[in-house]
Amino acid sequence: MSDTPVLLWLRRDFRFHDNEAMAAAATTGAPVIPVFIHDDQVEALGAAAKWRLGLAVEAFAESLSEKDSKLILRKGAPLTVLRALIEETGAGAVYWSRRYDKPGRDTDTEVKSALSDDGIEAKSFTGHLLFEPWTVETKTGGPYKVYTPFWNAVKGTDVAPEVKTVSELRPPSDWPRSKKLDDWKMGAAMRRGAAIVAKHVNVGERAAQSRLSNFLRDRLSAYKTQRDVPASGGTSGLSENLTYGEISPRTIWHAGYREMAEGNPGAETFLKELVWREFAWHLFFHWPDMAERNWRDEWNGFDWRRDNNDAEAWRRGMTGEPFVDAAMREMYVTGTMHNRARMIVASYLSKHLMTDWRVGLRWFEDCLIDWDPASNAMGWQWVAGPGPDATPYFRVFNPETQLDKFDKDGRYRKDFIAEGQANPPETATDYFEAIPESWALTPDQDYPERLIGLKEGRERALAAYEQHKG
Repeated sequence: MSDTPVLLWLRRDFRFHDNEAMAAAATTGAPVIPVFIHDDQVEALGAAAKWRLGLAVEAFAESLSEKDSKLILRKGAPLTVLRALIEETGAGAVYWSRRYDKPGRDTDTEVKSALSDDGIEAKSFTGHLLFEPWTVETKTGGPYKVYTPFWNAVKGTDVAPEVKTVSELRPPSDWPRSKKLDDWKMGAAMRRGAAIVAKHVNVGERAAQSRLSNFLRDRLSAYKTQRDVPASGGTSGLSENLTYGEISPRTIWHAGYREMAEGNPGAETFLKELVWREFAWHLFFHWPDMAERNWRDEWNGFDWRRDNNDAEAWRRGMTGEPFVDAAMREMYVTGTMHNRARMIVASYLSKHLMTDWRVGLRWFEDCLIDWDPASNAMGWQWVAGPGPDATPYFRVFNPETQLDKFDKDGRYRKDFIAEGQANPPETATDYFEAIPESWALTPDQDYPERLIGLKEGRERALAAYEQHKG
């Protein structure tokens, strides 16, 4: 065994099970020094995402301490930080899990090239996807642009087996110094909302594994019918843990595949949703500016409204449309939003209110604890029209009919809209405890009137699209 340490650079892979980079570092037999770097990408995160990342880091540091290891915290440019740690510890290698967003890839390429030139082993491993984006191509070459062919291409592909849980990391003889997580104040931008959202988070690998087990046992069989009902609790909730690598997509895939083989009626639909996330990253890898530019060039020049007073009412959950408002408040209270609701609020903002989809994308980026850059960008573009959908033009979700269909008993509305209820539930009143005091909203005020008639808004959107096409 070598006494020359390996630096294990952790970003969004806070788990011991199915972590290839960690397993490879442990297998060397050398001392392993886990490191988390607060860099510019971390600093640029939205309020909720940065706060939740801080919780992930804190939980993983505690888990490492249970294994007589430590998480070293540093702040700065990754190459500068890693070189300093190499100098301090005498490390001869740096291992990490690959990233697939362009800023992450550019940083990793720079680090790998520079460290290799320094004579340091710099090695990357598969990260947070089932299929790395360059490994899935159409028959004629190039990336897929439509989901169904993508699903058909990968559904029969063998997914690599999970890597066994790392039970032990050899510590170095001397640990380098570490910054204190509290000094970074990663939750500062959440302000008083943090105390509310904290009631709903499920942080860490143990919580993620438990969440998966409970879902498979209690809800998977009804997933196909219940996943679109916001108040049913019919989804897995694993997007939060996937975002921070507290569970791997391979773990979820293999568990779901076993259920499908045993005839569980909800399993294939569940696997398709996991692959929908893969498809988002497939696109985001090949079109890395999806969060800024229309995916379809023909949408450039469309006359979107910029940020406006209606969009502010939308952000505050005060549009007068119960489905939209309940969903926006759910996000503020819990840090997440049901997927059906995400489509409704995105359609309402971009079509009924004719507001640029990027306004909504940025609000989600600030408010979601399960924020994922690829899924967020693809979701907003798919709903708004410029994205990867074969027939986006005429789809305008009607929030009233959608509510009648997916919230027949009114439970979702009651869960998050306090106005008009004599005894509203905590989830509804918590919204008013979480929002900025400057909004001056109270649960006993009148519920707002509609910003725009649904028929009027739909016709206005369709007319604008027709004019743009012409």
